[in-house]
Amino acid sequence: MNRPFHAAYHVCDLEQARTFYRDVLGCTEGRSTATWVDFDFFGNQLSLHLGTPFATTRTGQVGEHKVLMPHIGVVLPLDEWMTLAVRLTRRGLAFEIPPVVRFVGEPGEQRTMFFLDPSGNPIEVKGFKDFAGLFAQ
Repeated sequence: MNRPFHAAYHVCDLEQARTFYRDVLGCTEGRSTATWVDFDFFGNQLSLHLGTPFATTRTGQVGEHKVLMPHIGVVLPLDEWMTLAVRLTRRGLAFEIPPVVRFVGEPGEQRTMFFLDPSGNPIEVKGFKDFAGLFAQ
């Protein structure tokens, strides 16, 4: 059985973060104070704290893409990924990497999309038809 992860990082503005994570991504807000807010990030605990976001560089070579490092992400069943991809595309979200199939026909074939939250934190969302491919070699 998988266990939920906990991630915590900085955002510049809690209200902007609330709007993005709640209204754009569809995450449920949890506990909060004047300086942080928790979200149910697709079954995981994400804590957003006021502060300076971490620096990122486009140094992660994955397939044909150079991805922003570090980044957070989540792996969804393919139907949930497709629903989210359509919703984000319809909202006009600016993608760093638009929804795409990666590693076609190979072990670990997946869908992926990359985007930034309003504070510039990179997020990757992967979709798998079969989670057995998640760690395929």
